[in-house]
Amino acid sequence: MAVVAATALATPLLLAASPHPGRPAPHDPGKEAAKLSRELVRNASAREAHRHLRQFQAIADSAEGHRAAGSLGHDASAAYVYRQLQRAGYTVSYESFRFTYTETLAEKLSVVTPTPRDVTIKAMTYTPSTKVGGLTAELVAVPDDATPGCEASDYASGNFTGKIALIKRGACSFAEKQAAAAEAGAAGAVIYNNVEGALSGTLGEVAAGRIPTGGLTQEEGEKLVADLAGGEVTVSFEIRELQEDRPTRNVIAETPGGNAAKTVMLGAHLDSVTEGPGINDNGSGSAGLLEVALQLAKSKSNPANKVRFAWWSAEENGLIGSEKYVEALSEKQREQIQLYLNFDMIASPNGVQFVFDGDNSDEVGEGPGPEGSAQLERDINEFLDGKGKPHEGTDFTGRSDYGPFIEAGIPSGGTDTGAEGIKTAAQAEVYGGEAGIAYDPCYHAACDDLDNIDMGHFDTNIDVIANAVGTYAHDLRSLTRPVDPVDPDAGTGTPGSGGSGGGLREGHGRVAR
Repeated sequence: MAVVAATALATPLLLAASPHPGRPAPHDPGKEAAKLSRELVRNASAREAHRHLRQFQAIADSAEGHRAAGSLGHDASAAYVYRQLQRAGYTVSYESFRFTYTETLAEKLSVVTPTPRDVTIKAMTYTPSTKVGGLTAELVAVPDDATPGCEASDYASGNFTGKIALIKRGACSFAEKQAAAAEAGAAGAVIYNNVEGALSGTLGEVAAGRIPTGGLTQEEGEKLVADLAGGEVTVSFEIRELQEDRPTRNVIAETPGGNAAKTVMLGAHLDSVTEGPGINDNGSGSAGLLEVALQLAKSKSNPANKVRFAWWSAEENGLIGSEKYVEALSEKQREQIQLYLNFDMIASPNGVQFVFDGDNSDEVGEGPGPEGSAQLERDINEFLDGKGKPHEGTDFTGRSDYGPFIEAGIPSGGTDTGAEGIKTAAQAEVYGGEAGIAYDPCYHAACDDLDNIDMGHFDTNIDVIANAVGTYAHDLRSLTRPVDPVDPDAGTGTPGSGGSGGGLREGHGRVAR
């Protein structure tokens, strides 16, 4: 009787707890999101992801030292990622396309007279080539005005026919500068930076190239300007680049289930430059994304929203892989993608924790991203704050694979830890490392290998990826939650402070200035 009485007393309580007896409790997206994000953050680690970096390094070592799009190194990297995801149970596909493969054959500049010296120069992607051995010609500086080298009038004051034009960066694209110099009769163009750091640039496409063009640091450019102030300067100039039509492919993977109308997308470019294995740029973002994807599969979670991962190819040639992908989307498919997060160079050895400035609260460079981008920035900042990790903003310049998504109106964000931008004394005080040198001194170089990884930054950014996947797989409500007008989490980004998306990484954008 006591048991019956207890049951009778308990029954009304159970009924009261369930408004619809016999039906499962209503889905709580916030609870599911918090549970999954905690699990992924706990299980996805830099130590585990490092095994993918070792694989990328081994691939590069066996394939001419790099993993550039259109090469055996990239093909093997894509196959490795594909197999890992397929075994984990994802719906995986290749997206194939053709592009112009480029490889630097020569990049040399030296002063012949009055005082001989060598000058470090970087060939711009899609540059026309000089003859083998180059040419010797007079150097002529284009006036440094508000639009240096952008207009025909900039060349009116001097004779540029058959000479090398020395042009300061700024105001218009590199392609426009070298085209204007070509119209003035110049045989070549040398563009020097207007901020500290190397200048790794692109002319955007093969058709834009008019004359051989290379980039210099600000220091080297200003030295040449000073030399010209003292009289005539003759230089030896050789820029040669292999350009060849080749196939390559993106790797796309998505959860078998989840609401396709609420697709959550994250991406990283898998290709390197031809100069090195690209372990930080961008093996780090690729490995971090892969490890989180594998942990999501192991979790046995059933995301309410479809989660899609992308490993882009030919990013180093001008975001070609992500552009091809976005261009191929139908209007409905674009509308289904609720957000895109990009992770490129997330383990720079002298890095800074950058978060893309979705709301333009830093008031630097480009404006805000599409509606929802401010919320993505806030969510990442809040997560980092909760982990006690310092961070700052970096500008949306469109020079990494978020660019095509922003152009399509898709909310975008992500993180990086810096490329060839120079670390400030204030940043060194906050993040450690050495002021006055690049965030990644091995950017686009042969030394971007396994020794070029900061495991602390790597782990932090993998946690950012894991938290984002776990959260947005179940809960997108934060994308419509207003951001405070004065955001205490807003960063302190400076022009060119970012890495892959930072203002100095022109090698990755469609329009480089």
